[in-house]
Amino acid sequence: MTKKVIIIRGDGTGPELISCTMQILNSVNPSNIEFIECDAGAEYWEREQGQSLIPPDTMSLLEESDACLKGPTVTPTIPGAPRSVAVTLRQKFDLYANVRPIKSLSNNNSDSIEMLCIREGTEGMYSGLGFQIDKDTAITIRKITRSSCTRIAKFAFESASERGWKTVVPIHKANILRETDDIFLDEVNKISDEYSDISVEDYFIDNMAQQLYKNPERFHKKVLLSTNLFMDIISEEASALIGSIGNVYSANIGDNYAMFEPAHGSSPKYKGQDKINPTATVLSAAWMLQYLGDEKSGNAIFEATERVISEGKSVTYDLGGSAKTSEMTAEIIKYL
Repeated sequence: MTKKVIIIRGDGTGPELISCTMQILNSVNPSNIEFIECDAGAEYWEREQGQSLIPPDTMSLLEESDACLKGPTVTPTIPGAPRSVAVTLRQKFDLYANVRPIKSLSNNNSDSIEMLCIREGTEGMYSGLGFQIDKDTAITIRKITRSSCTRIAKFAFESASERGWKTVVPIHKANILRETDDIFLDEVNKISDEYSDISVEDYFIDNMAQQLYKNPERFHKKVLLSTNLFMDIISEEASALIGSIGNVYSANIGDNYAMFEPAHGSSPKYKGQDKINPTATVLSAAWMLQYLGDEKSGNAIFEATERVISEGKSVTYDLGGSAKTSEMTAEIIKYL
């Protein structure tokens, strides 16, 4: 049975990153997968001035698909603009687990680091519950539910167990945000009772930000877990440990659907310059193939990309090289 994948081209450098990624996907020729390219994002919205950053025909296709690969998109900051493409899709398809692997893509094991950042993706500060009380005052509600904390904690412990890792690190501010983070920590501790071989090592968010910078090796082969905003920030900081956020791929996973995307933004200032690191988009696509059951093609893309980065000859500027996006893509395809 053919599986249907929606490819969102995105904004800024998104279309060229997607173009390079499609070359790589076509080179492995995954069987029984149909790719359909669509528009969504700020550039579409600025042209059409619709009520959403996602066109109605794109949303219809998404509803009929098995997975989505999203290029980076821009979320307008002007008052009254629609919510982001990613938040819209996370909430629509209940993609509660935003997962960002942090892994050194190099043969140099002396400074290698690997950790998994897991972020609750449907509520918290990104719930979309905000109010302008008067001209001087606005509030945003940090919605935390026990059911969402339970399932994201379960996902984190399962992820650690699958990898053979022994620690889950919940990140919170329960000494200040007592009502919400008390629920979060309580559910993490309840789920931990089901995994006697996995320990819990919790950190306050401010201390975590400092420790991750000062002692990153402390978190090697551990699962970092937090609520929506906290892990959005911590995973971005963690990306610096592996040289560039251009290497950080991600998935948004629910019980029945998943969306894959690079963790970085659209870098509009580099649009059309053939300069951006394609790794995060390419590896997001590779992970998507694995999710859809094509382990062979997904693994091949991971191996080829890691080989190109390890050799360091045909890599982009952020990885210490001078290759163009298209040149790095061609090198990955060569090893495929």
